[in-house]
Parts: sequence; C-alpha cells; structure tokens
Amino acid sequence: MVNYIWVGMTIIGIVFALINGKMEDVNKAIFSGAQDAVTLCIGLISILVFWLGMMRIAQEAGLLEKLSKLFQPLVKRLFPEVPVNHPAMGYILSNMISNMFGLGNAATPLGIKAMEELKKLNGGKNSASRSMVTFLAINTASITIIPTTVIAIRMTYNSASPTEIVVPTLIATILSAFGAILIDRYFYYRRSRKG
Repeated sequence: MVNYIWVGMTIIGIVFALINGKMEDVNKAIFSGAQDAVTLCIGLISILVFWLGMMRIAQEAGLLEKLSKLFQPLVKRLFPEVPVNHPAMGYILSNMISNMFGLGNAATPLGIKAMEELKKLNGGKNSASRSMVTFLAINTASITIIPTTVIAIRMTYNSASPTEIVVPTLIATILSAFGAILIDRYFYYRRSRKG
C-alpha cells in the first residue's frame, strides 16, 4: 500500500511540475537529492562500521554476555512468559543492547528474529501475544546511550558539536521507553480485567 502512495505522490508531483513549468527545478532537486543521499550514506557507513566493529570486539571480549546477564532480570520481568534459555530471550537482549548503542541497522535483524521466535512461542498464531506487543513497544521506544546514526548525520553536515545530542537523546529515550512500558502494562491489565 505504501508503495502505491509513494508512486501516486511522485506522479502527482511530476504532473504538477509539468503544468506549472517547474520541471527544471524538479530535475535539479532529483540530482542534488541523489548526491546528498550518497554523501550521507558514505558518512553513515563509516560510523556504523566503526560501532559494529566495537560491538564485535565487545562480543569477543564477553562484554555483551555480561550486559545480557545484567539486563536479564529486568527483561525476564518484562517478558514473564518467555523461558530464560529460549532463543527469543537472546534475540530480545541482543536487540535491546544494539539499540542502546544506536545501531538500529544491526538491531533490526535481531528484532525480526526475536519476533519469529515469539511467534513460535505463541503457537504460530497470527495474533500478537503479550510478549510480542511488549517487545514492539520497547523496540520502538528503545533507550539509546550513543545515537550513532544521528552523530554520523551531524558529522556529515559539519556540526560544530556533533556529540552534544547524546544527553538529550538519552533523556528522551529513557522517558519514551518508560512511557511505552507503562502504556503497554496499562492496556494489558485493562484487557485482562475485561477477559
């Protein structure tokens, strides 16, 4: 559906530009946008490669395992129906840690695998389980300690202080994660009282 919306918007924009004689402006915007996209991607790749390398070093040094053990009691309380040694728990913890370091691109495949495992625990049903809803809420509003993508974008565009976003991002993501958990629990308990 979204593809149809984008195609429709593109066609409407081109037709509108043709009618108003602005096709030259559209062509300039297309080529300058493509150039900016390539510049931005190259800047993001360098930062992401660095942090993915750091994550790999942390993994080899056993730091990720220690972080997983540190967060396991909290995650177990958030996902009480997921067994501790189930693969879903490992994917959930890895996804949360990747998001904490601002590695959304690395966290996405882990999140997909976590959802697949949670679906298996749900008996393969097409309706979302409590754990799936909770994971989606937490993943969407994840706590970010180091917003690597935002820092990379700010560095690409020559920000005077690209890392000054760290503290506001940390505060905002802690509040959003806390809010997501509260809303998730509110609707869960409200639904269970009705059922």
